[in-house]
Amino acid sequence: MFLIFLRLGLTSFGGPIAHLGYFRDEFVVRRRWLDDRAYADLVALCQFTPGAASSKVGIGIGLSKGGLPGALAAWLAFTLPSALVLILFAFGVSTYSEVLSADNLHGLKVVAVAVVALAVWGMATKLCPDAPRATVAIAAALVFTASQTSLAQIAAIAGGGVIGLALRKGSDDGDHTPMAAGIGRAGGAVALTLFFLLLAGLPALAAFFPGHALAMVDSFYRSGSLVFGGGHVVLPLLQSEVVPPGWVSNDTFLAGYGAAQAVPGPLFTFAGYLGAIMTPEPRGWPGALICLTAIFLPSFLLTVGALPFWEQLRRVRAIRSALTGVNAAVVGLLLAALYDPVWTSAIRSAADFGLAITAFALLAFWKLPPWLVVVLTALGGWAVAAGPGMLEGAPPGSVASILDAGCRRRAAHQEFAFAPDLVHKNVHRAGEKRRLIRAVEPHPARWTRPGTVSASNTVGR
Repeated sequence: MFLIFLRLGLTSFGGPIAHLGYFRDEFVVRRRWLDDRAYADLVALCQFTPGAASSKVGIGIGLSKGGLPGALAAWLAFTLPSALVLILFAFGVSTYSEVLSADNLHGLKVVAVAVVALAVWGMATKLCPDAPRATVAIAAALVFTASQTSLAQIAAIAGGGVIGLALRKGSDDGDHTPMAAGIGRAGGAVALTLFFLLLAGLPALAAFFPGHALAMVDSFYRSGSLVFGGGHVVLPLLQSEVVPPGWVSNDTFLAGYGAAQAVPGPLFTFAGYLGAIMTPEPRGWPGALICLTAIFLPSFLLTVGALPFWEQLRRVRAIRSALTGVNAAVVGLLLAALYDPVWTSAIRSAADFGLAITAFALLAFWKLPPWLVVVLTALGGWAVAAGPGMLEGAPPGSVASILDAGCRRRAAHQEFAFAPDLVHKNVHRAGEKRRLIRAVEPHPARWTRPGTVSASNTVGR
């Protein structure tokens, strides 16, 4: 079990939806551990509950096949590769902060624009196919743009669920193939009880016992408990938890999110990067382990707790109807996050905009692997940030030296053109200097009238 999911964790690029395709190919087509209907039931459960969708599918398969040990092995193996890479990336950002923040990190922020825009586009076409659900998405985006708080996010998601119930877009299911739960209902009830106890109790504990470690657990557990729609949607939740208190700067946050697109596996491993790079203690490896455990724990508890009861729940039409509105609200939250903080922090010039459009086209139309687009965009961001200085020192007569000279002439022209006050002051000073010279040192031949004797000539005599 561990080795199977480890291979998937090393090769599953493309985000949560792509992960579901990898899982189906591995466990339905190749290994035949479950059929298409049972797999669809499991995916429906994981879409219905909050948390990391693809990770919950993996946990569910491991639970069905090997009980709790199988579920733990599946989660650990699928999470480990990307978590290690992002934690090491955080150490690199901390060690080489000047170089990375000036060049490479800006390209990673720009690629985040393309990735989130593509996620909004893809989710909107599937989850907002009609006017009512599109209206829910736009309303949720306006609510979250006006108030970027956790309360606004909860209100938008809850409002979407209520509207979904009113719209009654869900449909009844026909015959279905049951799936082995891997755990009894008593164990499921314990897991669900623990999930709700932690969700309600951690904020109280963090308030009564001040300390950064407990505050980290509370923030990341709450973020993992409120995420509907996959890993991309965790962006606004985590941003509102770690940036306003000053734990992580917005630039560092977006740089890590951009780097998370280049690695396989679940996007929730972004939490390991944040835990390793946070300003207050604990940080580094302890902080990364705390944040990873806290953000994935809700997904684990909900999957283990809900799977034994899913056969009855999935027949309730009202639940499916509410989910349609919740998913539409999720699209709105992601749309608001695309504008602020992603767009406002990354797009600073026409070159940045062109780079983001290029990255979007490479992902959406040319279907390049996300890791390759991240690398190319990071190099492009480095080139844009370096500017004319990147060509300095090229051999005379080479193409690079000619481009460097052209860049310097253009920069000098722009400096002259955009400094009219300085030019006016210099001209004015030159005129004053000439007038002073004429007043103090008059030239005899120029200033003496014909037929008269100048003062200087008189003195000379």
